[in-house]
Amino acid sequence: MTTSTPTDFAAALRPGPSSVDLTNDFTGRTAIVTGGASGIGNAIARGLAERGARVAIVDVRAEGAAGAAADLPVADAMAVADAGVGVHAGFGCDVTDEASVARTVAAVSEHFGGIDVLVNCAGIAALAPAEDLDAATWAKTIDVNLTGTYRVAQAVGRHMLAAGYGRIVNIASQAAHVGIDGHAAYCASKAGVVGLTRVLALEWGGRGVTVNTVSPTVVLTDLGRAAWANENGIRHQDEIPTGRFATPDEIAAAVLFLAGEWSAMVNGADLRVDGGFTIR
Repeated sequence: MTTSTPTDFAAALRPGPSSVDLTNDFTGRTAIVTGGASGIGNAIARGLAERGARVAIVDVRAEGAAGAAADLPVADAMAVADAGVGVHAGFGCDVTDEASVARTVAAVSEHFGGIDVLVNCAGIAALAPAEDLDAATWAKTIDVNLTGTYRVAQAVGRHMLAAGYGRIVNIASQAAHVGIDGHAAYCASKAGVVGLTRVLALEWGGRGVTVNTVSPTVVLTDLGRAAWANENGIRHQDEIPTGRFATPDEIAAAVLFLAGEWSAMVNGADLRVDGGFTIR
């Protein structure tokens, strides 16, 4: 019988990186942001672009995606390096259509020469009391928010796994963790996103691809303000320990952390940006 020595165990330990890049510089990286033409997705796309990423904005509205991409900032060093390539680009895509997702992901990969970061932000919120929620609304919500996230993650994940590197951040919600009146389909879809993310993180983490979620509270986008500027909104705001809703840039900051080099050991996690709402 052989006996392992401490030296044997030490040799078996896999080393991590010798240093961690705390600048969170995305220069040379290509990022896809679904739902990136407006709202939270646009704030995320802008944050990535400001830090040097080449950004593919993917949205069901092709014209909106192209316009939003044209408005993104360009880092000077990257613009010189990529002269003639086109730094950012917009792509129309319906995440409920598998063929549309496959075409779009292939087009992004061909245009930029690879995909390093995926942010799944496309989503809908159709609200109704559970007893009144019709089957079509339920199915649409699940198809966009959950199955759409899976379709895009699967298609992009294949490219990342082949390259041996990737960062995927799926936008979930505080509604993934608590019950909220009128949110039966939405809560179910976002809870599913968290569950899906854990499995992808388990299967892909050892092959260089990390997968995490960000779970925001109400976010003050144009749509968020319109939906919550009422008595119900003020009441909900008061339920949050920090006493307010989030801004799009606060969600973008969380995503940038998970999409960067300094979060390489964060995998399968859910980062709640909810002011403490779900700690009760």
